Amino acid sequence: MTTATTVRLATICCVLCLSGGSTFAQECPDQTQTGLNQCAAESYAKADEGLNRAYKRIVQKLKGQDQAAGLFVKAQKSWIAFRDSECAFVSSGASGGSIYPMIYSMCLEQVTKDRVKQLQNYLKCEEGDLSCPVPPG
Repeated sequence: MTTATTVRLATICCVLCLSGGSTFAQECPDQTQTGLNQCAAESYAKADEGLNRAYKRIVQKLKGQDQAAGLFVKAQKSWIAFRDSECAFVSSGASGGSIYPMIYSMCLEQVTKDRVKQLQNYLKCEEGDLSCPVPPG
């Protein structure tokens, strides 16, 4: 293993620990790399379900507002492209390794959770707030 590879793996481990990766690993019943990869994929799937719920609620609130709805769909498609590219970049240091799927899934989960928070904020718009794109109620 080269020094650069060792430094990359050490950096990845630090990122995982700081982002809750150590808690994640402790909660996974199968401590093999395959098991950890599967747990990470399942955690991301749960975050994605939350994203889909928030997305559907916003689309419902934007019924009859074709321009705003179109802009929202366009923004979401752009965000998905960003998410996938960002996580490909973040996990690139582990490319080709058995830990890659876990790191990629953990990135997808975190970025998705951040987006869910953003969408949930849109759902909390108050009457008269022109800076908020989603109607209240």
